[in-house]
Amino acid sequence: MIRTARNLSRLFQIARVLARHDALFPLEDVPALRELIGVARAVYRRPAEGRPGQRLARAFAELGPTFIKLGQALSTRPDLLGEEVAADLTYLQDKLQPFSFAEARAIIEGEFEQPLESLYSSFDETPVAAASIAQVHFAVTPDGRPVAVKVLRPGVEQQFRRDIALFYWLARLIERVQPHLRRLRPVDTIATFEESVNIEMDLRFEAAAAAEMSENFEGDETFRIPEIDWQRTSRSVMTQERITGISLDEREKIAAAGLDPVEVITRAANAFFNMVFRDGFFHADLHPGNLFVQADGVIVAVDFGITGRVDHETRRILGEMLLGFLTGNYRRVAEVHFEAGWVPADKSVDAFTQAARSIAEPIFGKPIQEISIARLLGQLFAVTETFSMETQPQLLLLQKSMLLAEGVGRVLAPEINMWELAQPLITDWMRSNLGPEARIKAAVVGTARSLEKLPSILVQAEQAARMISSEGLKLHPDTVREMARQGALTAGRRSLFPAWLPWALVVALLGILLSR
Repeated sequence: MIRTARNLSRLFQIARVLARHDALFPLEDVPALRELIGVARAVYRRPAEGRPGQRLARAFAELGPTFIKLGQALSTRPDLLGEEVAADLTYLQDKLQPFSFAEARAIIEGEFEQPLESLYSSFDETPVAAASIAQVHFAVTPDGRPVAVKVLRPGVEQQFRRDIALFYWLARLIERVQPHLRRLRPVDTIATFEESVNIEMDLRFEAAAAAEMSENFEGDETFRIPEIDWQRTSRSVMTQERITGISLDEREKIAAAGLDPVEVITRAANAFFNMVFRDGFFHADLHPGNLFVQADGVIVAVDFGITGRVDHETRRILGEMLLGFLTGNYRRVAEVHFEAGWVPADKSVDAFTQAARSIAEPIFGKPIQEISIARLLGQLFAVTETFSMETQPQLLLLQKSMLLAEGVGRVLAPEINMWELAQPLITDWMRSNLGPEARIKAAVVGTARSLEKLPSILVQAEQAARMISSEGLKLHPDTVREMARQGALTAGRRSLFPAWLPWALVVALLGILLSR
């Protein structure tokens, strides 16, 4: 009861801010909240400019770090708020007022238990960036290396814990009072959001993500990751190589530096494709502030607080979907969804094929530079209600990252479709993973694995046979009764052994094998 009262109090504070920005619409479909929303709208509503998504973005920015992150997460969910609102939330700026140098010093010295001056020979007191989770200062190490130092924002963890408890309460309330929304898995979505922000708030995880991706791109002469200074990295502080370069959305500066914007965006597209399909591990926050091009044309990515993973099976599914759309084989697109279990088996493959065609054909009728694969995925997910598809949390970050990457590409080279630039990589990957050779290889590997297991299976079968011969076949009383019933049904048939005996042996063997 106390928790409910606390959540309602906090919710009213939030509703007041939303009302001032005329952005209460996300809560309007929850019947249990209508009275609270009505009061907030009557007392606090002010005329506000802009589209609903723009008003909601401004409200989230005022509500602080957790809501900024929530808005960024919702930007991947056109199925929840609509495509226009989701698109507007992608422009939500993760910028806040910086906290003081004294607080930054206290955090760093508390983490390493030594004076700041012993860790860095110089340290800029004014941060170069201040975001919702942390801010960044430039510094120089005692051995003369220029570095960037990321420091966690004071009190952000406590604020996040308070808000995430409210989000879970709201998600459970929605699932209880709006059963038709359960397929959107609001509780699972909040869990995914919580996991993502938890990782962001431990800078050691970010450092590890950067190091892993650096290993994945080792030897790549077009894309790289800054080196981590592990001796000056902890839960609340991360030190890494300082990067100098031009942000990828500064087309004029890139051209003035003698670099070809098309070549730059080609390298970015190839890097993103390799992250997703080659490695299954991708940077999920690829906005222009996190991508730089150096004087030699090498692209450098920073800020690995948000990363995503795609397992091999999901990559195969996505590859088949992409191939089906690109070749106009909408039947195969539909079949892949059913094979993956993303669409219930009782739905119509033919109807889903028609839905896939209705989404893709208008898009592929546009000029190549206007085609958005990320938007295509978003529109495909929008048909989920008709076909009772459950939300796939593992794809939310991927969709967000694709939208951000495309946004960068359109600024840098608006006449080019960045996914077309990655066509050679796409073709090679599909040939290697979806073609006849790949299927033969998969079959050979599967057979080899089965053969590897055969000796242990034979040993276990032999043990089972000894157990049966020495102790007798032990069956559950219900099984014995069912066997007796079946025996009565076949009593008139002449047979060397009861009809049920082979099945009983199989059941017994499976029980023994599965219990080991």
